This record gives sequence, structure tokens and C-alpha cells, in this order.
Amino acid sequence: MVDSTDRAFDVFSRQCPSRSTLEHVTGRWGALTLGALHDGTFRFNELRRRVDGVSEKMLSQTLHALERDGLVQRDAQPTNPPRVDYRLTPLGQGVAERLLALIDFVEGRQGDVLRAQERYDATRGGR
Repeated sequence: MVDSTDRAFDVFSRQCPSRSTLEHVTGRWGALTLGALHDGTFRFNELRRRVDGVSEKMLSQTLHALERDGLVQRDAQPTNPPRVDYRLTPLGQGVAERLLALIDFVEGRQGDVLRAQERYDATRGGR
């Protein structure tokens, strides 16, 4: 664990700007979008199909936030019809790699999670 006194930013501080970035990265749609973009460049609708369940509005908002944070690059081609591609920046690539390690861990331990949920629900009368 890194000592937060060695850093210019402290996510545990209420006013730290890194909190909003952390929220964009770890929110459901941000994490899934970054994970999907790790596989390569996507057009908007390709990305929407890859991130199953995300609405057009939420994906658009997510991409804007991630682009503003410097994690996603939006490339608009002046063609007819217009073509817009999304890809990770080098910073986004580093974030996505760490997220994918967490996703891999969670998927690999999901059986343990489900068993823990069953035990919890059994002792507390279900959800």
C-alpha cells in the first residue's frame, strides 16, 4: 500500500479531484467501457453492443467523462456518413489493464461470492 503523504492527490480527501476520476473509472459503465476498449478501437454502436445493457445516453455520458479525463480518445472522420471511433489513450490503457485484473479476479472468485450470498441470505431470510 502506498502512503498517501507521498502523493500530490489524496482520494480520501473530500475536495480531491481524483475522486471524480475514480468514480468515472470504477462506476459500472466506466469500468465496462474501459474494459471493452482494451480489446481495440470501436465505433459507438459496436461499443454499445459490447457493453451489454448500457443505454445510448449512458454510454455517451460515460465516453464524454472518460475522454475529458484523458482515458479515451475520440476520433471523428470527416466522411459521409461521419465515422467516429473510440480508443484508449496510453493513460486509459494503464487504467484498463488494472481494471481487467480486478475483473478477472472477481470472475474467478464469483463461485465464492455466490456461496457467501447464499449463506448470508439463509441466515437473514433472503434478500
